[in-house]
Amino acid sequence: MESTDKIERVLGLYTKLINGAVVNKAEEANNYKVNERSIQRDIDDIRNYMDLQGASDGIINSVVYDRQAKGYRLEQIYKLKFTNPEILAICKILLDSRAFTKAEMEGMLAKLIDSCVPKENQRLVQELIKNEEFHYIEPRHKTEFIDTMWDIGQAINEHKFIEIKYQGIQGSEVKTRKLKPMAIMFSEMYFYLAAEQTDENVKANFSVVNDANPTIYRIDRIQGCTILNEKFHVEYSDRFEEGEYRKRIQFMFGGKLRRVKFKYSGYSVEAVLDKLPTARILDEEPHKDGKRTIYTISAEVFGDGVDMWLRSQGNIVEVQE
Repeated sequence: MESTDKIERVLGLYTKLINGAVVNKAEEANNYKVNERSIQRDIDDIRNYMDLQGASDGIINSVVYDRQAKGYRLEQIYKLKFTNPEILAICKILLDSRAFTKAEMEGMLAKLIDSCVPKENQRLVQELIKNEEFHYIEPRHKTEFIDTMWDIGQAINEHKFIEIKYQGIQGSEVKTRKLKPMAIMFSEMYFYLAAEQTDENVKANFSVVNDANPTIYRIDRIQGCTILNEKFHVEYSDRFEEGEYRKRIQFMFGGKLRRVKFKYSGYSVEAVLDKLPTARILDEEPHKDGKRTIYTISAEVFGDGVDMWLRSQGNIVEVQE
């Protein structure tokens, strides 16, 4: 009888919670003719059940005490599992990045699907990516650098100098550099470290002396990285904002801040505006073929990478300045 009463009581409290009601211990104790400790144990049982459910269905719920309402209520914190469309999009982006070795890519995809997709949907997601995964072409450097990238990330977070051994372009000697790490960025298949050079002799050889912009290093070319105990200070107003920098750099070619102006006569000006996030349309005029529009566009960019992109557009781009 006591067991039946407890089951009915717990189910009653659970129903109230999932329907959005507030559970007051004193009121429920009086309603079920038990003491408040029994109601508290029931609430704890419901909490434990919801924790177990969250591990299987991905929806994390928590029973919290609301001081203003003077009782317990249900709060959905977040959804742990990805939906089918979300995980498919993430897997496709990962595969298209071609940033990792085949073994790393297969491992990451398997972990993503296993831990972030409900069991009943896993086979469908695997079927949708299996052909692209089978034909995946790993980068030629074949370097596993994730641990190095994590070490660099910690150094950035803790404002610590690092010393790296860096292999530049093919055939160049490995150089040792002491750097002030600023940000990790990804572009066109590679991860990059943006860092400030500390050696004045090295900086003297830069094309732009005393350039305040960071030096860019491909992380897969870093053959050794040591986090030094020496720290550096960064004023909040002087912090490096990789989001703003990323808008203005193409193909990770650093350099001075420039403004470019050009006419574009292609069929998708949206693609240009996506490629150059700082771009603005200054003028529009009809093309002589009567089907297109000629756009005059201005953009703010760092370095010479934009020149490579402009040349790649052929005769649909005419550089003005």
